[in-house]
Amino acid sequence: MKNVILIIAVLCLTSFSNVNTINRATLFPAISAYLQQAETNFISIDEERKAQLKKLATYINQHLQREKQVSLIFICTHNSRRSHMSQLWALAAANYYGINGVYSFSGGTECTAFNPRTVKVLVNSGFQISKITEGSNPNYLVKFGEAMPSITAFSKKYSDSVNPKNNFCAVLTCSDADKNCPIVYGASLRLPIAYRDPKEADDTLNETAVYTERCKQIATEMLYAFSLVKKKYRTNK
Repeated sequence: MKNVILIIAVLCLTSFSNVNTINRATLFPAISAYLQQAETNFISIDEERKAQLKKLATYINQHLQREKQVSLIFICTHNSRRSHMSQLWALAAANYYGINGVYSFSGGTECTAFNPRTVKVLVNSGFQISKITEGSNPNYLVKFGEAMPSITAFSKKYSDSVNPKNNFCAVLTCSDADKNCPIVYGASLRLPIAYRDPKEADDTLNETAVYTERCKQIATEMLYAFSLVKKKYRTNK
């Protein structure tokens, strides 16, 4: 009887853990390889951006120490490109380093759709993404590895019901959102880390190259931030 109870307890703990984190060993090999390459690009981040990323790492450390979990909402104007890339790469980076308790979300000052060009570049980077609804703002399932639950991605306002309402870090990923959201209600930290909009290259010969570069930049910077999180919160390294 005791053995049965022990097995059930272990299974419950495993299920709960999988909601919060992805064991690095279970990341898709392409994602692991992409992030391993990103680790070699930290030198490309300028000091001003590193200062902002260090603030993000400090926030994460403080909340993990006090509360054992942390919530981040990445915000841009339309929640279609940069905020989705940031949300997904932040979660992948946290789990690459085996950091538990990280919850990553995204939203916009308005909603449009998860842009297909963004979906494409993330798929090319190793994510598995499938559309599960149709319409002007379809839902997508995003997978990081075989043995982990999918994440549902779609465009939404940052105040949407699926996002936390308080005690989160609001990361402004575009200058327009930074300008239009001087106050993000419920946020315990408002942190601008803006990226140039790859939309400027839509329907041009440079489209693929620009989206690829922006994806690489965001992955590298999110990985850098999580590389600064204290080692005691890492479980797989």
